[in-house]
Parts: sequence; structure tokens; C-alpha cells
Amino acid sequence: MAILLLSLIAQSGLTSPQAPLSLKGVKIPISPGLYTGYKPIIRDKKAAIILGKSLFWDMAVGSDGIACASCHFHAGADIRTRNQIDPGSKQLNNSTGGTFEKTASGGNGGPNYQLKSSDFPMFQFADPTNPQSQILFKSDDVVSSSGVFGGKFKSTTRSESQNDVCLAEPDLIFHQENRNTRRVSLRNAPTVINAAFNYRNFWDGRANNIFNGQTPYGFRDKLAGIYEYRQGLIRKTKIHLKNASLASQAVAPPLDHREMSCEGRSFKALAERLLYRKALEKQRIAPDDSVLGGSREANTSGLRDTYEVLIKRAFDPRYWGAPERAQRQANDLMAGGRQIEANFAFFFGLSIQAYEATLISDQTPIDGPIDHDGLPQSLSAIEKHGLRVFQKECMLCHQGPTLTAAAHPEIYTVPGSPLRFVDRREINGDFDGLGLAVALLDLGFSNTSVTPTEQDIGLGGRDPYGHPLSFSEQYYETLLNPQMVMIDPVLVSNCNFQRPFGMDFKPQELKHPATISDACRESKINARIPKVPVAEREAKKFERGRLLTAVQGAFKIPGLRNIELTGPYMHNGSMKNLEEVLSFYDRGGNTKNTHHIANQVFQRPFSPKDKEGLLAFLKTLTDDRVRFERAPFDHPSLRVPHGALFSTAFDQKDGPVEEALLEIQEVGRSGRKEPLQPFDRFLQP
Repeated sequence: MAILLLSLIAQSGLTSPQAPLSLKGVKIPISPGLYTGYKPIIRDKKAAIILGKSLFWDMAVGSDGIACASCHFHAGADIRTRNQIDPGSKQLNNSTGGTFEKTASGGNGGPNYQLKSSDFPMFQFADPTNPQSQILFKSDDVVSSSGVFGGKFKSTTRSESQNDVCLAEPDLIFHQENRNTRRVSLRNAPTVINAAFNYRNFWDGRANNIFNGQTPYGFRDKLAGIYEYRQGLIRKTKIHLKNASLASQAVAPPLDHREMSCEGRSFKALAERLLYRKALEKQRIAPDDSVLGGSREANTSGLRDTYEVLIKRAFDPRYWGAPERAQRQANDLMAGGRQIEANFAFFFGLSIQAYEATLISDQTPIDGPIDHDGLPQSLSAIEKHGLRVFQKECMLCHQGPTLTAAAHPEIYTVPGSPLRFVDRREINGDFDGLGLAVALLDLGFSNTSVTPTEQDIGLGGRDPYGHPLSFSEQYYETLLNPQMVMIDPVLVSNCNFQRPFGMDFKPQELKHPATISDACRESKINARIPKVPVAEREAKKFERGRLLTAVQGAFKIPGLRNIELTGPYMHNGSMKNLEEVLSFYDRGGNTKNTHHIANQVFQRPFSPKDKEGLLAFLKTLTDDRVRFERAPFDHPSLRVPHGALFSTAFDQKDGPVEEALLEIQEVGRSGRKEPLQPFDRFLQP
């Protein structure tokens, strides 16, 4: 298997397992026009970071006290343990997607449930190393993040009230007795630290690399645009800012009716709510906060400035400074309101991207000097053994210094090689007894059989406009219809597929594409694609025959830096610690999905020494600045909802529950005294 791995890497143009792992000096892919050029969008980067950090941590952004940071306050992730279960609402067969399962400990689960250590993992085998052994417990529920109370948006207020005015209705899923509990998001919250390196964001990749100024969907949203003052008029213009998936991601949660918003709220309403407020007006800021300290209001909470002032300081005036006359003339174009309100999603997304781009973790033992064997000097013998096992078994997915193939491909690709987003390769082979299966797949995404595919199709889904989220699915559609153009502007370099079509199709079944990319001009024979009638015949076969796409149930491969602190693990939050994660990979997954990437996730098994070494190595990936929340990972205070207070005895007939709160203290640039702890330390026995 190690020989196969090395062969795949050699063919792919990817960096080898022996390449340096240090992230120091690795540049975040630039967004042209954001900070540079004739008239950059952001005219003051420091001011944009202040704005972004404020918006990220401000509890006033949510309809009822939820901040972006409410799900990302602990090493960029969420370690809450009460009211954190969703019933599996993403299931294709929704027969059990609206009902909660019993937990492994025998608890009822569901709203307000307090998670226990014995509730994990959510797939339990009689022999944890053998996927063929008896399954003792399994659940289709998801451990995720508590968000907002359900309700229909009615109005907002510019007063100091924290909450929007929302029409509460009985929640059919998230309630206890007759009282609503907070809703829970659909998937486990991944860390935002180092997310700036990702080409796409969210588990299913729907946060597009291209930011359109309004929504997560890039070119897919044909109506998206921003309102720019030019030549005496406000004009709605298209913007397609590349390498800005953080901005695409940031604009989704504030309007999500599980995560941060009552149903029906708009960014214009959010602008009306925030623009006249002082940033973080209800939250404490450390005097030595690395970003906000110089802007804080002395002897009280929040910053000195309102959000309107911060926006105007950070962004070019053409996006907010149109004269009143021009704004009146464009009233219908902007659907009412001011230019600064109409562009609020634009400001929100890009300023949070500016802040999150500072959250780079690159001071770990693997970022230090290396020895004569090319291994980090500071690692112990057992940690170095774990690194060698990791290089042999794990680095096809956890590539490069970010330790994920979901990073922008220029980060983990050998200089001079084409950037690759789609590949065609074996996903099952004779070595696992499943026969040979070859598939198109999106690099950086994988179906590892954490759950049966039908519980959550992930990358196999579609956007609201009907387009596949997957690049390889889009490419497949062009094989059936050569007139179709992929909605996402990525190059598919098919001559560089690890398994070109010519290896599985007869010469007479293939043709040269209408255009051949520069990367394929010297290997035109490998650039051949199936003729349309051939592709149409394959499409009618089981799993599309030789045109299989391995995207159903695939999810973004997470980076591993600070992994010790970012549990629970997997897209469904089903594992509480790294030991359970290693057992999962040891047995080769929980189930065998059709699109399971078996040449990456297969039954090993690891030796006891291998497991000890891997565990030790993974724990070296924690940056002490993250562990102790030192700059740039310091932050304002935050109150995070953490389930209902049982002392209220649920004695009211309606209304939401009264809540327990986690009080997250403000931290300055020098950090906290006590280190952050892993997720499993917060669980009841």
C-alpha cells in the first residue's frame, strides 16, 4: 500500500511525504484587487481586521445573542456538551431524520441532552479494529452546535436590545415539553484556524472560492451583485473576487435559521440593526487585545466606534459614499435603504475574511528546524515514529504544510505542475476484495464511510440553482454535453489524471476534446475523452459504469493542526477523541459505501507502537499560541448558550427555555494562564 501511495503522489505533481511540513512563510493565496491595484476594495487593511474581529465575536450579530464565535470560540471550534444534537436532518430518507435516537449510554438524547463520554463513538463495534465484528451501537444523529431559537423574523431595532423581534412558533423538533429549545446546526463546526488556506469552505464545499459580494455561491448566483458609485450614479455591478472562500462562508450563518437568524431576516435588516451600534457594545475587551485594544472604550464595554464608522474607515468610498441624491435615485435598484446597507453582506464577508486570515497557526514542533533525516528536531523518538507512519499512511489526503488536500492546490503542488482540482483514479482495488473501481473525484474531498452515504450526501448535493457542488460532477455533465460549460471556473487537466480514460476505454471510444489545455499539449493522447454516445451509454449503467464519480457522501478533508483541541471529530461529530479517530482508520471505516475511497481508508491494522506514535505525533501539531489563546488568537468576552436551566422546572406553558450560559472571559495578547483542554475533558462520564 505504501508503494501505491508513493506512486500516486509521483504521478500527481503533489509534494512528497518527505517534503518539509513547516507552514512558516507559506503565503495565503491572494485575492487580486482586495488590497492592491489602482483602487483596492479595502483601503485600510488594519481597519478591516478590526471590523472583522468585532463582527465575528459580537453577540448582536445573531437574532438572539449568537455570535459567529459562539460555534468557534475554542481553538476555532465548539466544545459545548449540552443541547448539541441534531436528529440527522440531512438524511435523504427522512423517516428518522426528524426524530432523536437513544444514545449509547442509554439516554434519551435530543434537545437539552447532556452528552456523556460513553455516548461516543456513535458507531461501536464488538472489536473496534474489525468492521466485520458485531455492531453494538449506531446512531444517525449528529453532534453539532446549538444556534438560535426558531421563529419568523418581524423587525429589528437600533436600540441596545440584543434580540430581533421574531414571531415564535412551536418547534416540532427542538423543544422540551411545551417550551422551545435552541435549534442545532446540521453538521459539526470545523475550526476557523488556518481556514484561510482552503480553496473552498464548509464540509460540502459550497462556500465558493469566488466571492460574489452577497451569497456563498460565486458565479452560480446570477443575481448577486454590489452597489458601486461611479460616474455620478449608483450601479449594480458583478464582482467575482477569487480566493475569497472565507468571505463566501462568512455570509451564510448570519441568515441561517438554525445557526444565527430568525427565518426571513435579510442582510439589510442586519445592517439596520448594527450600523448605529458601537461594536461589541455589551462585551469586554482586554486592554492589550492584539487587534482591538487600541480601539476599546476605556472603563466600559465595546469599542469607541460604531460599525458604520468602522466600515467607512476600512472600505473604499465608492461602496458606501454615494451622495444622498444618487441614493434617492437608486432607491428602487437597491430595494430601499442606503448604499451602505445594500452592501452590508459585502462588507461583512470581506472583513471577516480579513480577520480570519490572521488566524494562522504555524508555530508547532513541525514548523521548527529539521534533523539530518528531514524530521523536526524537537520531536521525541516515538513522535518521529508516528510521523513516519503518518507520512506512509495519511499524507495523500493530509497533504502539505496545511495537512489537508482541501487547501488551495498551489500550496501542496510541486512548482511548475498544473493546479489540479479533479482527478480520475482507483478508489477500490483487488487488495481490499471489492474488485476494481475507478472514479472521477474532487481533490480534497473524500467519502471515508463515517456514516452511510444516504445519511448525508455532502459534496454530492446541489446548490439552490440546481448546479452540482462537485467539480467532477460538473465535468461529468460536460462529457455528456460538450456545449455545457462548468459553472465554476476551474481547469480540469484530464491528461494528468492518475488513470486517464485511455486506460479503461478502447481507442475507438475516445476523441480529442474541442480545446486542449496548455498543460496537456505535450500529452494529447492522455487528454482524450469518451465520445458522447459512449458517455451516454455509460451513464445508464449501474453507478455510471466507467464514468463513476466518487462524490456522494464525500466531505472536505480537514486540516490537522491543533487537532487535539478541535473535537468532536468528523462531519457528524461522532468521535470524542483522537483514540477513537485512530480506531476508525485502523478498521477502515464504519461501513462500506459505494463511493468509499478504499485506497485511502482501508483496514490496516496499526501496531500498538504505530498507534502510540501516531497519537503522540498528532498532539505535537498544537500551536501553544492556540493552546493559551495568545495573539493572534486572543478575543473579547462572550456569553455562549449551553442548554436549559433545569431549575426552571419547565413550569411555563410556552416560550423558550431559560438558559445556562458559558462565560468566556476576554483574553489579551499575552494569553490565558490555563491551557485549553480537549473536548472529551468536558463530557460527563
